[in-house]
Amino acid sequence: MQKYYCENCGSKSNSILSLTEKSCYRHPLGSGNGKHVVYQGSEKAQYSCKYCGGTSSSIFSLTSFPCPQHPNGNNEGRHLPLF
Repeated sequence: MQKYYCENCGSKSNSILSLTEKSCYRHPLGSGNGKHVVYQGSEKAQYSCKYCGGTSSSIFSLTSFPCPQHPNGNNEGRHLPLF
């Protein structure tokens, strides 16, 4: 069964609908200010940040930390997984 992940927090679901109908606690606009966004890439052993190239074994752990090269400024946003 395919899993769908949120690109902002790494939450997973068995369907796109059940994922995207819930609020994301790591949404760029703030916790609860937006819905989960479906990660468009495939499942991988390592995920890389779109901005700095940092890596982690899960989207959840990658997005847990601020990114030093985020477009909003140094550590002003979280890592975002590269597709």
